[in-house]
Amino acid sequence: MYLTIVMKTFFLYLFIILVYRIMGKKEVGQLGIVDLIVSILIAELAAISIEDEKMSIFISIVPIVVLVVLQIILNYFSLKSDKFRKMIDGNPTVIIKDGKIKFKQMSKIRYSLDDLITQLREQGIKSIEEVDYAILENNGKLSIFQKCHDYPMPIIVDSVVNYEVLKEINKNEKWLYKLLQNMHLKLDDVFYAFYTKNKTFIIKKTDLI
Repeated sequence: MYLTIVMKTFFLYLFIILVYRIMGKKEVGQLGIVDLIVSILIAELAAISIEDEKMSIFISIVPIVVLVVLQIILNYFSLKSDKFRKMIDGNPTVIIKDGKIKFKQMSKIRYSLDDLITQLREQGIKSIEEVDYAILENNGKLSIFQKCHDYPMPIIVDSVVNYEVLKEINKNEKWLYKLLQNMHLKLDDVFYAFYTKNKTFIIKKTDLI
């Protein structure tokens, strides 16, 4: 009995490590909703198999493999389609803009003022007046940009345009494509582009090789 439990635990431990290596490295705080659901389901399936000594270990392995395959497929389509990624993961929400709290946005996502103050305090911010922008990411983490700080605003990430950021910096798609044209670049050539201090900096995919 105990030997069976130990062997199952050891095997599942190694198997789940392999599974997470296949799905890609992410810290717990960076997990999106889908990633978190998959992680919980894998843990539950492993626990059920270990607790029931009569259950074959393969009964847990098969649904875990199915979950991993589904996750890889979802990640693939998320990388290829901005709309699909937003449908699965949602959009980051601007909580503070130009030093002003956006209560309507907070109400839509059921994010309270207490939640905001707590997360500000956790990052060493004493007062809302110190904050220029605050964005609630899809994983629940609050990204904070303090006043009197120049910070990079990502306008392209892996060839995908961030239209929210373009709007924030008072630019449009026409301005962006003209900028790329002047640099003899296509959108597919860009790995990362950010805007700071009234300048745009671009990292090409060829720069990563």
